[in-house]
Amino acid sequence: MPGFAGRSLRGAARPRIGFNEVVEIAKDGQSWRIGTNAQIGWIANGTSIDQTITSAIPPVFAAYATFWESNDDSVSTTVYEQAVLSHLIEQTAAAQPWWLGYLDTGSHDVVFNNAPRVTLYACWHYVLVEAGPKQAATWRTGHPRSPHGNLPDLIFPADRSWLVSALWDDTSTCVGGPRHLIDALAADILAQSRSVQLDEDATPPGHHYI
Repeated sequence: MPGFAGRSLRGAARPRIGFNEVVEIAKDGQSWRIGTNAQIGWIANGTSIDQTITSAIPPVFAAYATFWESNDDSVSTTVYEQAVLSHLIEQTAAAQPWWLGYLDTGSHDVVFNNAPRVTLYACWHYVLVEAGPKQAATWRTGHPRSPHGNLPDLIFPADRSWLVSALWDDTSTCVGGPRHLIDALAADILAQSRSVQLDEDATPPGHHYI
């Protein structure tokens, strides 16, 4: 889990945004709302730097797990990511946006390069944008973010019914949400997952920090 204690990612100069400031940026023929620290305060206030799932996910959900790409070479990263997204879509109430967060490492695609950043975890900076599952699947396609592929680093719906967070140091992804979401991921042969409790080390066996 969090091999990032005390670590701050450094890249180019990063614009910041006011707590409730409204900023919109054009892409794909429409305007997209850029998120502020107001949207991620519930995450920042509920997480801490340790080896448990709460390094990435606040303790507000019914169940928690880590999941990662299958070792089966016949399952592509795209197929794996589509499977994960399908479960998230199925477990989300319709007609609501998703917040997508792209971690600014200084070398990886954040989609909106000139957008203001928000700060989360160990002073990590993200571009946070209000969009949906289609954009989560396509905006970073063609720019793989090993080991997690093309998906955003942070994803949650407007109603906060679940949260997916891929910490940059890890080779797995953390998730919190309703029990049926965790069970659906566990049953999917296209992904590997491990259900975890709040007080246990959430690092999957054989996994490591980058």
